[in-house]
Amino acid sequence: MPRFLVSLLLLLSLGGCTHVGVEHYANQQPQLDLQRFFSKPVRTWGIFEKRSGEVAKRFEVKITSRREGNALILDERFLYSDGTRQQRVWTLTPDGPGRWRGRAGDVVGEAIGEVAGNALRWRYRLNLPVDGSVYEVSFDDWMYLMDEDTLINRSSMSKFGVEWGQVTLFFRRQ
Repeated sequence: MPRFLVSLLLLLSLGGCTHVGVEHYANQQPQLDLQRFFSKPVRTWGIFEKRSGEVAKRFEVKITSRREGNALILDERFLYSDGTRQQRVWTLTPDGPGRWRGRAGDVVGEAIGEVAGNALRWRYRLNLPVDGSVYEVSFDDWMYLMDEDTLINRSSMSKFGVEWGQVTLFFRRQ
């Protein structure tokens, strides 16, 4: 096997070993409690960066929530810098200690969430409209509670294992 191919395979296998699981944050404070954090209206600011680092979209989101039985309903109202608007309504349900499941109209199947310490990891597939077409993309969201009113989110968006870009969000309870 050519040396280049061996080096490439080694590099790819090492890259797979570098992922940190959410349990790594189990002792981090403050502890993230989704129901408590979203018990008040939340305002969010974010950007989408292409792979090149170019900021392609800026947006603001207003989030209101309510409880329905054991489900947490998040109503997200997006306003993009180009004036377009979007709404996404999440239904989040607990799925055992530190685990959540989520559904929304543009989410394919279910989102799977894991909480430990101050961190939440969400993984899901989303139907993403872009210039008149819809693409099914994968999201790997990491959220970190900074203080009782501030949450930071960094998401990687990919298709077929190739990263398309990053989304960065700042959440602030009102």
